[in-house]
Amino acid sequence: MNDNGTATVKEFLNFIQYERGYSSNTIKAYEGDLDLFLNFLKIYNESLLQDFSKIDRQTIRHFLGKEYEEGNSSKTVARRLASIKSLFKYLVHVEVVLDNPALHVKTPKVEKRIPTFVQSNKIKELMNLPDTSTLIGVRDKAILELFYATGIRLSELVGLNIGSISPDERIIRVLGKGNKERLIPFGKPAKYAIETYLKKRGHSWVSNQEIPLFRSTKENRISVRTVQSRIKIYLKVVLGGSDGASPHTLRHTFGTHLLENGADIRSIQELLGHSSISSTQIYTKVNPKKLKKVYKEAHPHGS
Repeated sequence: MNDNGTATVKEFLNFIQYERGYSSNTIKAYEGDLDLFLNFLKIYNESLLQDFSKIDRQTIRHFLGKEYEEGNSSKTVARRLASIKSLFKYLVHVEVVLDNPALHVKTPKVEKRIPTFVQSNKIKELMNLPDTSTLIGVRDKAILELFYATGIRLSELVGLNIGSISPDERIIRVLGKGNKERLIPFGKPAKYAIETYLKKRGHSWVSNQEIPLFRSTKENRISVRTVQSRIKIYLKVVLGGSDGASPHTLRHTFGTHLLENGADIRSIQELLGHSSISSTQIYTKVNPKKLKKVYKEAHPHGS
């Protein structure tokens, strides 16, 4: 690998980590995409690694074409292009190049899939699935309740400590994407489930505030993989299969049920921690009947 190209990408990754505060997962995704691009340049025209200003639109299009040939989806190719666009935006910013050649490369159209969610009449069944005679079952019930009550991301849940929760106000404080903090209210079922779990562990709300809220069987902070596998077990039962059986399904369920019960899209955006309203608008596709009802009730000539 040519050192110059690698060094340039490394500087960009440092910039988005330390200056922009991007999450480690986002940085890893950028790094993977840009490594592929550097490997492509090495074969395509190695001299481009010495001088990024010589990379043109055609070069980027050829790279995307190769990605399609290797069987990658439009969503993956669109992400690769987004990473390249961000890299060149940074290079223009630090005056390494004058123009962003990726700017006019058209982003592949990505079909937004309507997310899977748990129907309202299945929630009670879901919450009763964990075996609460065991510590793991009590923990899993608390995790399910909190996911459904708050719509937080998997990474946000894993990062919670006892001190992240204000039990009297029933508010949870999470550190979201880009290290942005947000406050989310939650109800009595989640509070009771967490209290029961803490008690079973010999803790309470006034225990050391830095103790992880959810722990593995070895008393370490629970891992992302453990939460994924445990949640999948329960969701497969209520969904009738593994399609959509992931923690993200509970986030979609949270958003969908809020919309179904009259919450406005901006409030849902705020609660989910979406930086753009376009990410939240997927929920309006889930329930067009609801939108029609809102329209009829709210528009003077709607009925």
